Amino acid sequence: MSTTFTLAIEAKEHRPLIISLFSLFVAATLAITVWAGRKTKDATDFYAGGRSFTGFQNGLAISGDYMSAASFLGIAGAIALSGYDGFLYSIGFLVAWLVALLLVAEPLRNSGRFTMGDVLAYRMRQRPVRTAAGVSTIVVSIFYLLAQMVGAGALVALLLGISGEGGKNLIVVLVGVIMILYVTIGGMKGTTWVQIVKAALLMTGALLLTIMVLAEFNFNISDLLGTAAEESGKGAAFLEPGLKYGVSTTSKIDFISLGIALILGTAGLPHILIRFYTVPTAQVARKSVLWAIGLIGAFYLMTIALGFGAAALVGPKEITESNPAGNTAAPLLAYHLGGGDGSAWGAILLAVISAVAFATILAVVAGLTLASSSSFAHDIYANVIKRGKASEKQEVGAARISAVLIGGVAIGLGVFAGNLNVAGLVALAFAVAASANLPTILYSLFWKRFNTNGALWSIYGGLITAVGLVLFSPVVSGKETSMWPGVDFAWFPLENPGLISIPMGFLLGILGSLLTKDEDEDGEKFAELEVRSLSGAGAH
Repeated sequence: MSTTFTLAIEAKEHRPLIISLFSLFVAATLAITVWAGRKTKDATDFYAGGRSFTGFQNGLAISGDYMSAASFLGIAGAIALSGYDGFLYSIGFLVAWLVALLLVAEPLRNSGRFTMGDVLAYRMRQRPVRTAAGVSTIVVSIFYLLAQMVGAGALVALLLGISGEGGKNLIVVLVGVIMILYVTIGGMKGTTWVQIVKAALLMTGALLLTIMVLAEFNFNISDLLGTAAEESGKGAAFLEPGLKYGVSTTSKIDFISLGIALILGTAGLPHILIRFYTVPTAQVARKSVLWAIGLIGAFYLMTIALGFGAAALVGPKEITESNPAGNTAAPLLAYHLGGGDGSAWGAILLAVISAVAFATILAVVAGLTLASSSSFAHDIYANVIKRGKASEKQEVGAARISAVLIGGVAIGLGVFAGNLNVAGLVALAFAVAASANLPTILYSLFWKRFNTNGALWSIYGGLITAVGLVLFSPVVSGKETSMWPGVDFAWFPLENPGLISIPMGFLLGILGSLLTKDEDEDGEKFAELEVRSLSGAGAH
């Protein structure tokens, strides 16, 4: 009897336990959200949690925001199926934090107030750059949201035995409603505390599985890797580079493109950037990034045990039977470690790990919704539509309404996206963030000649290039794993556009600035921003 079939039986037999764990987490986090909501009095509380979090607390929250379902479920599956090449995802995600630490965290905290648009608008024309920043933030957030919600639908439907598109759609709607409640009631305070709880649960769950996997091999990592290579059917190649990305010249180039997007995209992700505004000073922002690096690094080291443990103890065949992309490798591993076929402990461990994965999804979608609604309310509504004349009460009200609308869009797209390639959506979010957001942030902070047109060319050019190339790539059509496998209009050979779209975003920022008039010819505004970004003088 296959593990997947047995898993379905066990999930049915122990469904009350699974539902109870899920309900307990949702109830606990909603209670935290209501508690935090009562302490949310003004815009600073709603957008930045009153800037009251310590470096350790914000580091936990950042790691909670960053370690999404793609990290916990996706990387474990990638390692289980692709070995060494799968682990390269972990390296890319972790190295990316050096860019955020060294170039973005402190200057961004000193220069802005609530959003990325604050930094750009300081020395440029407010209305056009805030509109562009808001559009980019919302596009990145919705694609990221969509990936998380599709993952939630697949995971919960599997565990609760829900079959058919109607059941999965119901799960997507449920997740969307909960995330809207988190944001509209709790704001940044509620979302941050949910992230902290979720990060603690995820680290505990990953550590438990890691210890159990190593115990199976008497804490001999060499035996673990050797067994994984043997069970993979690939032999020594499983532990060497090239199994996935060394097949052809195109795949090698695609890996470079993916690596660039992952490493540079993190410093431009809107739900990560807003976390720098939740601490009182730039020094605390730096400390929070250092804590996040430590926590995320420890987690990604544990993915070695999770991924290779799944390959060794479950096997690629049974993993792909459950999910061709390997996204159920971690739950299957938990079930096996708990005793496997007919084991109540296996079902309990499966339920606990799956509840942690569900918690991960809920927390990340809440952070994404808050980032996009904050950008709409603060950048577009308050400063573009109301021309800076909106009261704090009106601005927070607009943020709550936009959270409902953006959540509704994500629910609507999620309902029709059950079969989409989740990895493609996540990669698109990183590529867009690296192509549109990061160039404008760096140029605005460090280049005196950068101007409004440069920012607009960079944001819109990077956004259009990234989205356009993905639409005509194998992610959308032309392959069995594409979003629409039945058609083929893919002329761009790479699955990630980063190799083209990221340089394009940087190049268009240069061209737009050099070919148009400089509004700050005497450099006064840049000098003010430079002093503020480096020293914190005048920072909010």
